[in-house]
Amino acid sequence: MKLEDIARELAFTELTPATTANGDAEIARGYASDLLSDVLAHAPEGGLLVTLQVHLNVIAVASHAGLTAVVFAGDRRPDDDVLEKAAAEGLSLYSSPADTFDIVGRLYALGVKGNHA
Repeated sequence: MKLEDIARELAFTELTPATTANGDAEIARGYASDLLSDVLAHAPEGGLLVTLQVHLNVIAVASHAGLTAVVFAGDRRPDDDVLEKAAAEGLSLYSSPADTFDIVGRLYALGVKGNHA
C-alpha cells in the first residue's frame, strides 16, 4: 500500500511536507520498537517504524536502516531540529494520537506486515 494512502486512511499528521515524494512509496513491512538498537538490527528496509521516541537518534537510526517513514505514537512530536534533519535525509515523519498497539493493529489490517509475516 502506498505511504500516502496509509497516512490518509489512519489520519496521520504529516510532519515533513518536504518529503511528499515518499507518498508514492509502497509500504509492505513495518516495525514497532522504542529500542533503537533493536530497530537498527531488525527494521525492514523501505518499511515504516512506529515509536514513541522523538529525538535526533531516531532519524539517524531510521536513515541507516533504510526506512521510508516514522510514525510517532501518542501524539508525540519532535522538535524542529529533528524535523529538519528528517527532511534533509528524505525521511517522512508522521504523528498519530493513537497508541503504538492500535497503530500497529490498523497497519496490519491494511496489509502492512512485520518482518516474519
